[in-house]
Amino acid sequence: MSIEAYIQEQVLAERLRMSSVVVVYDPEIRYRRLCQGLASDSTVVVDATESSIESREQAMCSLQALGRNEIKSLLVYVPMKAPVDEEHKQVDPFSPFAACGGVFPDGDGDSFQSLCLKAKPEHAEEIRRLFAEDANPDFAVIDAVGGGVGWPNLRAQLGAESSRDILLGLMAPDTHQLEALQANDAWVSEARDLFKRTLGLKLRTRGKTWSSIADELWRFVLFSEFVFDLPESLPEALADIPRGEEGVRPIIEGLCDTLRNDRRSQDLYIEKAEEIEADLNLPDQCRALTDLGVRDTFPFEERTFLQQAMAAFEQGDIERVRGILGQHERSVWTAQGESREKWYLVDSAASLAQVCDDLEQRLPEYSDSLEGLVQFYVGALREMDRLHREFEQAVSDYVWQDTRGEMSALIQRARKCYANLAESAQQCFMRLIKKTGWPLAGMLANTQAFDRLVAPQLKQNGHRVAYFMVDALRYELGVALEKQLADDGSIEMQPSLAQLPSVTPVGMASLLPGADDQLTVEKGEDGVVPMLDGKPVATVAQRMDAFRRRYGQRFAEMRLEDFVRNKGAEVDPETDLLVLRSVEIDSHFENHPETAPAQITNALKRIRMAVNRLVDHGFHEVVIATDHGFYMNSHAGAGDVATKPHGDWLIVHDRCALGDGSADDHHLVMETERLGIRSNAARLAAPLTMAPYRAGLQYFHGGLSLQECVVPVIRMQLRSHEQPSVKRASISISYKQGATRITTRVPVIDVAVEAADMFSGEGSYEILLEAQDKKGNVVGEARATGPVNPATGTLSLQPGEAVKVNLKMQMEYEGRFKVKALDPRTHTVYSQIDLETDYTV
Repeated sequence: MSIEAYIQEQVLAERLRMSSVVVVYDPEIRYRRLCQGLASDSTVVVDATESSIESREQAMCSLQALGRNEIKSLLVYVPMKAPVDEEHKQVDPFSPFAACGGVFPDGDGDSFQSLCLKAKPEHAEEIRRLFAEDANPDFAVIDAVGGGVGWPNLRAQLGAESSRDILLGLMAPDTHQLEALQANDAWVSEARDLFKRTLGLKLRTRGKTWSSIADELWRFVLFSEFVFDLPESLPEALADIPRGEEGVRPIIEGLCDTLRNDRRSQDLYIEKAEEIEADLNLPDQCRALTDLGVRDTFPFEERTFLQQAMAAFEQGDIERVRGILGQHERSVWTAQGESREKWYLVDSAASLAQVCDDLEQRLPEYSDSLEGLVQFYVGALREMDRLHREFEQAVSDYVWQDTRGEMSALIQRARKCYANLAESAQQCFMRLIKKTGWPLAGMLANTQAFDRLVAPQLKQNGHRVAYFMVDALRYELGVALEKQLADDGSIEMQPSLAQLPSVTPVGMASLLPGADDQLTVEKGEDGVVPMLDGKPVATVAQRMDAFRRRYGQRFAEMRLEDFVRNKGAEVDPETDLLVLRSVEIDSHFENHPETAPAQITNALKRIRMAVNRLVDHGFHEVVIATDHGFYMNSHAGAGDVATKPHGDWLIVHDRCALGDGSADDHHLVMETERLGIRSNAARLAAPLTMAPYRAGLQYFHGGLSLQECVVPVIRMQLRSHEQPSVKRASISISYKQGATRITTRVPVIDVAVEAADMFSGEGSYEILLEAQDKKGNVVGEARATGPVNPATGTLSLQPGEAVKVNLKMQMEYEGRFKVKALDPRTHTVYSQIDLETDYTV
């Protein structure tokens, strides 16, 4: 292989595959032709040689096309030096593209000399001599190095041309290569010569078997990389272990990078690294070292880097945390089950803290009017809720195995970041509510949702509408749901203002026909009773009767879960209004707040599956509404509780009170009429802070806050939609190269979409990964880490892509099960494998 082909195929094309966007800075104009040669239907190459302004516009258009999945990768060629500091990056028109992906060259390992050494390690001495004489030799000069062909037995038995490929074949041979190496030992003397010339390794073993030679080669290569990367002095106990000289560093690092990143050799790399680490007792020998460099050759290094990231977070140095995360996001060790959970928790905490800090600085700009604050919430401030929910989901996934409280300080600090911003927003919200009242004029109120969005559509002859009444679908979840449903029809979402008090009986009643004119809230001795046109509508049966009185036989209703599972009565073709009820989110939070964040994913899955079934039933439109939002109070301490107001009050759901009394420093007290409540109670009182009246609540609603009172309404015109044909691509899943037993409750599953023909590259494939027992019960789900979307629980892959996904097995389940790759809308099985638990504890 020529040096040009090596750089183009093994370096540049591989960077594009890993990062999707790569900016190549080339002041010597050495790589221009190589970059241009990478252009294809799926890869856009933007050449900035002629005009940086036009090239930047072209690159921006291509980046947008990449976001729409119209292309797979973007390479920007810039014939100038790369900016070296923030000041120069700010004036470089192409720095934003580098920030979206990667840059070349990236460090000393990408220097032309280092690339030549990696390509021709057996001729390292001659290549170094050439560069000493000429710092910029031609490609032809490099290709002429080592014109003769050596090591004929190794080349023939391994089917390899370059010495680099021979070394890789000896370390991680495929089945055919291994058979050839084990068939005879004629290659052994050639291997000894190769190792000495390319790596400076003089084999100590006298054995002539592949395993004995490969073991010594693995130890030499991995230990050499570890030492090269070590900024501190090597411990004396390790000083006599054979390792390479500095001159072979590019070769060693190139071999290690390939072995770690290639799926075919990755499992073997993990096995060998763990074995060598244990044999050399590296964790104990290196206990006194504080800086292990940036490469994580061995698993104990990854744990050290994780500790550094946690320490930086504790110090508030988010930039340092991001730097460590960036260095190790593709690490072979962070992809392992338990490690992945910790890294994802750190990543989630850093994202939450960073966004909260940014939003805290922006909040004063929108604190002058209630309308401005609400618009800020639906446009940007809601992100704090999404990131906090995803963080709590990561906590829920990990905390069961954190027996030593290793992550406790990080968890508490991240929660505090969210609590501080939420409290700042709450102070603004309550101050503006007192000034303006509720709901806001000019914005949709929940009491208007049915009459404005559903009732007019039912006047059309034969127009069939499904009306989802979802309990506790707060605004940020509506945004996530809208994104999920975007491919299934024409969709629009708008904010709506919840009816007060924001409790389920009142909130669900506000979604009924005629609620805007006829809903009242009566304060009784036993609680709050919503009334519609003088009739109580506090229960599900009473609310469904309200629909039935208006629409008669045109109306039907059922639980959302029953509809998805095809239980209960069949939907009559004459039904024009189908009401689907879901209480999953609220129920899980009320009863199991610790694990509820993960259950939100299942609730959104069912909504999506229901929408898909509605198409089959001939429905034309969907409207999704909710009674109220909620607030996750996971950061609350023992004293974070509100004192009850003075007066004649009925406490409602631990977050507000109806009755009469005087205001104090801790409460907002307003006339019910000013808060949009028709009631026999004169006033409503609510805590000014994000505190309930009862201690220990990790989740609540019922009061006044942006999270509880600003909710989504989604309207959707249905259309038939299909994923790209599975006949054109094969979705495969596997576990540890065919292993059939799992020994951890967090097994890592390999998922790949393999192109089958020239048309396979069109579109992406959304995949739901589940473990199911023989009855079809779900006993394990994909964890929301890495490629898995936290809101949907699914992953999207392009043909040719492959990822590792963590499954979280249920603690109580043991036995045989199937791991299935499913279509998330129809649950069609793409691929499945049979596994069995084999836990030691």
